[in-house]
Parts: sequence; structure tokens; C-alpha cells
Amino acid sequence: MNFEWNEEKSDRCLRDRGFDFAYVLPCFYDPYRLVQIDNRRDYGEVRYQMIAQAHRRLFFTVYTVRISLTRIISARKANLREIRSYEKNLNKN
Repeated sequence: MNFEWNEEKSDRCLRDRGFDFAYVLPCFYDPYRLVQIDNRRDYGEVRYQMIAQAHRRLFFTVYTVRISLTRIISARKANLREIRSYEKNLNKN
């Protein structure tokens, strides 16, 4: 998998949240990740929301796929509702 992101947004994430986009890359390899289409509005492209684990912590990541690249748009620590969704899915498997 090849990844890209806006460096300014990644730097802002590091400054505001304590991690950059590279830190959440292991989420994409979590076999129990939850992914759904982000249909909150029309972005002009298909965006995905993912809840997945990296570094023993759950993250909520928004990304899109452009040709052969996965572009990370945003990332944050998962909230309690998202953690519960992930755990519920984990218990199914």
C-alpha cells in the first residue's frame, strides 16, 4: 500500500493531538478495522472512515483512495462510541 498526505495537516495533527499521520499507518493493516463510507456530505470523491488499532490504541482516520495511493485526510484518537463499535465488532470475530 502506498500512502500520501498533506504535510501541513500532518504537522498540525502532531502539534494538536500528539501524533502525525505516519503514526496511524498500522491502522490500515489491523485485521479487525472497521471501515465505512463517509457520507456526511459530498466531498467530490469517495471518503472512508476507519476505526482501527495502532500502537495499542484506537484511532479514527478519514482517507480516500486515489488511483494507487491512499491519501490520509485526518486522524484522531477514537472516542468512546467508536471504541465500543470496534470492541463489538471484535467480539463478533
